[in-house]
Amino acid sequence: MSLRTYQGVTPKLGKNVYVDSTALVLGDVELGDQASVWPLTVIRGDDNYIRIGARTNIQDGCVLHITHAGKFNPDGYPLILGDDITVGHSVTLHGCTLKDRILVGMGAIVMDGALVNSDVVIGAGSMVTPGKELESGFLYMGSPAKKVRPLTEQEMGFFTYSAQHYVELKNRHLKDAE
Repeated sequence: MSLRTYQGVTPKLGKNVYVDSTALVLGDVELGDQASVWPLTVIRGDDNYIRIGARTNIQDGCVLHITHAGKFNPDGYPLILGDDITVGHSVTLHGCTLKDRILVGMGAIVMDGALVNSDVVIGAGSMVTPGKELESGFLYMGSPAKKVRPLTEQEMGFFTYSAQHYVELKNRHLKDAE
């Protein structure tokens, strides 16, 4: 596991967390219980903080970062992820807030100050522009991301199914590492 202290602040892990040995988690980062971080992911909490909720999985090749406080943005933007979120392969999340039960499709980008409310699907390759708010219960796609349609009941059930699948998968990886 590659946890790195930055300016005296070491990442904090909840119970039963999996961080792949090729991933980097640096600085002011907290991972909730049962979270998982997969190969070649970078989570860099250097000039602001990152909080990742319970059962949230960050898949291969993701980049998670913050926005620093400065002249053009006095408070900066931390990165805050809620519970039961599936972040697909090669996603970039930068200084944004994602509430609970969200699927972020492969290669999507969510920018500074964006707010993604609970129960949302962001389609693969989509870009959520700075400061945009996504309403609960919808699929968003495109660049820039636009509301496409309401989610079905089956799609709404996928959030916790996916999160639980990744809890079980990371448990198998943890057991293999023993």
